[in-house]
Amino acid sequence: MSKLIAGLVASLFAASVFAQGAAPAAPAAPAAPAKAEAKAEAKTEKKAKKAKKAKAKKAAEEKK
Repeated sequence: MSKLIAGLVASLFAASVFAQGAAPAAPAAPAAPAKAEAKAEAKTEKKAKKAKKAKAKKAAEEKK
């Protein structure tokens, strides 16, 4: 009888672990577009910074 109870308790633990592990898997997929968005924003900022630097260099050359 005690082996039966031990088996039932173990299966309850296994079921609860499975239920907890399955839920977070779904929200993980939408996180990827946010990362791509941040990457695109960083790329845009980098281009703007590069253009600003080139403009400053050009202005410095014109002063000479």
